[in-house]
Amino acid sequence: MTTLESAAEFNLLLIKNFFDARTCGKVLAEMRSARSGPATVYMGVASGAVDERVRKATRIVPSPETTEFVRRLLLERKGAVEEHFQISLSDCEDPQFLRYSVGDFFVTHQDGNTGLLQFDRERVRRVSVIIFLSSQSEAPEPGTYSGGSLVFYGWGLGAGREDRCLSLGGESGTLVAFRPETTHEVTPVTHGERYSIACWYK
Repeated sequence: MTTLESAAEFNLLLIKNFFDARTCGKVLAEMRSARSGPATVYMGVASGAVDERVRKATRIVPSPETTEFVRRLLLERKGAVEEHFQISLSDCEDPQFLRYSVGDFFVTHQDGNTGLLQFDRERVRRVSVIIFLSSQSEAPEPGTYSGGSLVFYGWGLGAGREDRCLSLGGESGTLVAFRPETTHEVTPVTHGERYSIACWYK
């Protein structure tokens, strides 16, 4: 089964070259020098809390101009996302700029619409988005990372598909969109640094 066929089974939308190489390089350069702190999770605290048993990663704070640039590009593609998922979208959250270093991970979870998240602000998430800024490599290579796969699970896809999973390696500039109730995780990074952007359409 090809990557596109597997993506279709999990109802994923893949957009290659959402960022071109120049844009990836520019955003990465800013992320490497911007201020940062531990990434949070929403588990009983409305503003989010740090729990490295659940999510170990670094959230980076780039300039407001870069945040708005990414948000604007996402809104320009809103029509394609609406068509794929057959839903109407209004806006998107401010994107989260993330770095996963060696040993960092995010356990199996959903982003919303499952009853596991307690806050109304989470339940308005209609589509989740990940933009890969760096590429995954099986063997350690400069500028890439190993491990850190985005893995999707078939729970909720329907009878007979609960045991299915799809491991998606990062490709610089590629966007993947999926429904927030889709179960997924980020496996531990074993080499290098995994840079990505997460966002949610509302």
